[in-house]
Amino acid sequence: MNNEQLGFHNFTPKVGIRNSANSDFGTLLMTEERQKAIWAIYVWCRRTDELVDGPNAMHMSSAVLDRWEKRLHDIFHGRPYDMLDAALTHTVYKFPLDIKPFRDMIEGMRMDLRKSRYENFKELYLYCYYVAGTVGLMSVPVMGIAPESAVSAQSIYNAALNLGIGNQLTNILRDVGEDAMRGRVYLPQDELAQFGLCDEDVFSKKVSDGWREFMKEQIARARFYFNQAEEGASQLDKASRWPVWSSLLLYRKILDAIEDNDYDNLTKRAYVGRTKKLLMLPLAYTRAASVPSLVFP
Repeated sequence: MNNEQLGFHNFTPKVGIRNSANSDFGTLLMTEERQKAIWAIYVWCRRTDELVDGPNAMHMSSAVLDRWEKRLHDIFHGRPYDMLDAALTHTVYKFPLDIKPFRDMIEGMRMDLRKSRYENFKELYLYCYYVAGTVGLMSVPVMGIAPESAVSAQSIYNAALNLGIGNQLTNILRDVGEDAMRGRVYLPQDELAQFGLCDEDVFSKKVSDGWREFMKEQIARARFYFNQAEEGASQLDKASRWPVWSSLLLYRKILDAIEDNDYDNLTKRAYVGRTKKLLMLPLAYTRAASVPSLVFP
């Protein structure tokens, strides 16, 4: 299970959740109450992921997910099953969390049980929303919106969703080769076909000119979602912006690394070294310290 997640602590299965020391460092800027709340959300997401990708995944079934959803309902109604559930119940009590993104994440787990191909981007987008965009929606009530922000709350939630989509698309592009080893292809089938490609090209791990051109289009799409997320990152409460900006900048570096590998994400895994991550943090801090603009696209 890979560990490289920042910002909204995006839950990012295929199936897996990425976490990072950089993220923990960023959240230290938040109040203690917010830190605990983000941790409670993260733990619930991690436990949800492990139902499908953990040591007992062989016993996974729709019935297990149905029971987990019932347990979620109990958490939101003040009936936690254990101490970890109780942490999320406390978070629900302290912050205006909506149960829908949590339910939708469980639906993403159901999708992973029954689906290993995506006919078009519309289908893939829905999956990315379920397993990653949802965490942005979970986290905004905890991270808070800057008092000086003059844009609508909905615009900020949309930006959080776009960050999750961008992160998940980046995870997918980084992990194409690893996913193929599990018989999974998280790429739009119709767009593969437009470049004369199919599943066999993925499984054969041959980096052709057609593959490079296809990857350029996929990378451009991920960057589009990051661009859409940028303004919202500066509308959050000041203490919450640094980890989010770190996420934006780090994940863009992963896309850069894919390009640096000559678009070979079939036999190589794009990697951002520790030094580059550390050098990125001051820039993220500078962006986070900026005053929220009054105009939001």
